[in-house]
Amino acid sequence: MPVPLAQAFNQTRQRPLATHLAVAQTHWSRLRGLLGVRENDFRNGRGLWIRPCHGVHTLAMTFPIDVIYLDRDGTVVHLERNLQPWRFAPIRLQAASVLELPTNLITETGTALGDRIEIKIKEGS
Repeated sequence: MPVPLAQAFNQTRQRPLATHLAVAQTHWSRLRGLLGVRENDFRNGRGLWIRPCHGVHTLAMTFPIDVIYLDRDGTVVHLERNLQPWRFAPIRLQAASVLELPTNLITETGTALGDRIEIKIKEGS
């Protein structure tokens, strides 16, 4: 089964976060996450939206990522900048989903706690 695609946009800052966002919403796609993805393939508007999710890890990954935790309304409730490989990010029970994005994107877009993120599933996904 193909992974659905979406886009993530920070409504508060009026900045795109990901134009090619894979959606991990099955047990297996959430378990796999970004395993096997190369850093060079995880740039230029790419990202992963994991739902449901309260926290992530970077075990067996080879590059750092930025992580944005969202509540069920799409409000940013926690940020992890530059999460290094082989680490566990904190669990946030108020989070309903998590965006995994290229490192430094949180800083580049000015994304902050309380920002409203809009995620749109692409047609045909």
